[in-house]
Amino acid sequence: MSGRRVDVLVVGAGPAGLAAATAAASRGRLVLVVDQAPQPGGQIWRHRDGEPAPARAMTAIDAATKAGATFAARASVIDADGPARLLIDCDGHVEELQTSALVLATGAVERLLPFPGWTLPGAVGVGGLQALVKAGLPLAGTRVVLSGTGPLLLPVAATAARSGATLTVLEQQSFARVAGFGLRAIASDPARLGDLVAYRAAARSAAWHHDAWVLRAEGEERVERVVLRIGARELTVACDWLGAASGLMPRTDLARLLGCTLASDAIAVDARQATSIPGVWAAGECTGVKGDAAGAVEGMIAGACAAGDDAPSRKLARANASGRAFARRLARTFAPRDELRARVTPGTIICRCEDVRAGALGDGWTARQAKLWSRAGMGVCQGTVCGFAGTSRPPLGSPHLGAWAAQLASPTTSPTRGMHDS
Repeated sequence: MSGRRVDVLVVGAGPAGLAAATAAASRGRLVLVVDQAPQPGGQIWRHRDGEPAPARAMTAIDAATKAGATFAARASVIDADGPARLLIDCDGHVEELQTSALVLATGAVERLLPFPGWTLPGAVGVGGLQALVKAGLPLAGTRVVLSGTGPLLLPVAATAARSGATLTVLEQQSFARVAGFGLRAIASDPARLGDLVAYRAAARSAAWHHDAWVLRAEGEERVERVVLRIGARELTVACDWLGAASGLMPRTDLARLLGCTLASDAIAVDARQATSIPGVWAAGECTGVKGDAAGAVEGMIAGACAAGDDAPSRKLARANASGRAFARRLARTFAPRDELRARVTPGTIICRCEDVRAGALGDGWTARQAKLWSRAGMGVCQGTVCGFAGTSRPPLGSPHLGAWAAQLASPTTSPTRGMHDS
């Protein structure tokens, strides 16, 4: 792949990335899709090795493949000299790739707000637990607590229940708030009702609580029990696995590295899904969490415009406006409660990569101050988890550093030689 050039490079093979690849390739462009996973589909369509992908995933993958798009699995962008020249780590082999148009479909990450005990083994994110189950983690006979907010709780609860877990589910928002959101979502898109009924039926044996969240996790070698806040009372529950998060947030590390403007923690885009950087488009959850269907609409627009279209069709523009309105309602309804921040004690680990505790950070410090005066946000995740990363720096992700270093040492093939030297 060294020195290879493609017309359109799509980063991310989830619903938005696949739609973008299909749209661009069907317009005669040479399209490459890179994704960190072993197979396309993104986190939402992730499945165990040897098992067939969900039907909707296969439809989207087949469409992109038939249109002429190609895929690079176990691949990710780790550095860039602007949007036209990028370094790709493809399963430990780092190469340069050149492109005329770049589509970011990098998805979302979980919003993990610290609380005492959140770093104990057995405590993961809500989506993280789902990923572990899809990768083969057995839950039969185990006690699982899910604590979070938003629509992601439903499919994860269904997955855990189908796996044989005894399940307790905590939603931070009130029942009335969640029900109002759900009714409006179903009214605007009746197809959502089928998914809602199926997920809720699968998790019908679970104990569901609203106005509820984890105060702290406790245990010796791993999580053994959690102390919960349910309304005005506290309750201690024994558990083997804890999935705790506060919803999702757009993944913007590559966009920030390229200098793209952000709006409310998401990549800012116009009606064509174009970012503030010429030659870069963005689609899906990285422009605001909105779900797979709305993300696919953005992907179709981004791919078409990256391939040379002037503007989306009226039908796509209307669908996109509806998706963006849904994203705004989702963000308002399931915004993290202020009480979640009160869980932090001076001894609570804030940056789990560098073991920085809350007591080491000054009140009112900016992200830059925290990084300068402590190690917060300086570890392997570069602030993806703790949220202290005010800027993005290479290498992104967790590449094979030997291969990346060798690429930087090359006087002829490194697009960033001298740019990041220090």
